[in-house]
Amino acid sequence: MTFSTVDAVTTKLFYFSPPADGSKPYNYITWTPEMGIPRRNWVSEPHDVQIENLRGKEHTASLDTTGFQYFRRAVPHTTFENDEAIEKEYYPQSIELVKELTGASRVVPFDHTIRRGRPEETEDSPQKRQPVPLVHVDQTPQSAEARVRRHLPAEDVPKLLAGRYQIINLWRPISHPAYDWPLALCDYRSVDSARDLVPTTLRYPDRDGETFSVKYSPEHRWKYLRGMEPDELVLIKCFDSKDDGKTALFTPHTAFEDPTTPKDAPLRESIELRLLVFYEN
Repeated sequence: MTFSTVDAVTTKLFYFSPPADGSKPYNYITWTPEMGIPRRNWVSEPHDVQIENLRGKEHTASLDTTGFQYFRRAVPHTTFENDEAIEKEYYPQSIELVKELTGASRVVPFDHTIRRGRPEETEDSPQKRQPVPLVHVDQTPQSAEARVRRHLPAEDVPKLLAGRYQIINLWRPISHPAYDWPLALCDYRSVDSARDLVPTTLRYPDRDGETFSVKYSPEHRWKYLRGMEPDELVLIKCFDSKDDGKTALFTPHTAFEDPTTPKDAPLRESIELRLLVFYEN
């Protein structure tokens, strides 16, 4: 297929709308109707936004300014059909890649998600994840620290928490370019943390986690890379302990329906690998 380039698109993004009763928002990760309670106590609301295509302008985004960064780097593992093979092959390949791209001294993957577009699918289980059309930030500072304590040896934790650490998602398409339901990222510099972010409880069967829901602001500046290919990736910063007032700390992001997607474009397939990233200095 041959695709034309576009400078920007206008589409709807779905933002967080707080619970009417003022309670802390929550969302059940594993939920069934038999539980007799709502899956979540808040709703999403659509807003029209413009999303700039950074194709040819990839250099204008970086992890420490916008909170995300694009690269073209292939890795040997390309099948992504088997979790065991992904952990055995793709994880170590990605560890070395992220060390190279960021200068980190230690990189620890803690999970991954495969997403394959299936418009007819209603089940949202770990093996049937869909692109998520909801603006969000994966971690809060509290849940980021909890991840370090959960996934690293207890004897290493004090030193690791005393230094700079991040949570970064490595996102890339699988098998074909991602024209269908691509990923939009919000420039960190356009976000007001105090006004726009709302801590939201993620209820797992065995514990509670926390994420940031995001309220709409007309100040938000949205970007994407149209037609990302399998040898392209984006590093998405979900948390950074370097809170110096200058460094990007996170990146709101969401899947979105691109009105320029060709009718014959294959459904989106992607993998996101979540990593704890540590620096010696």
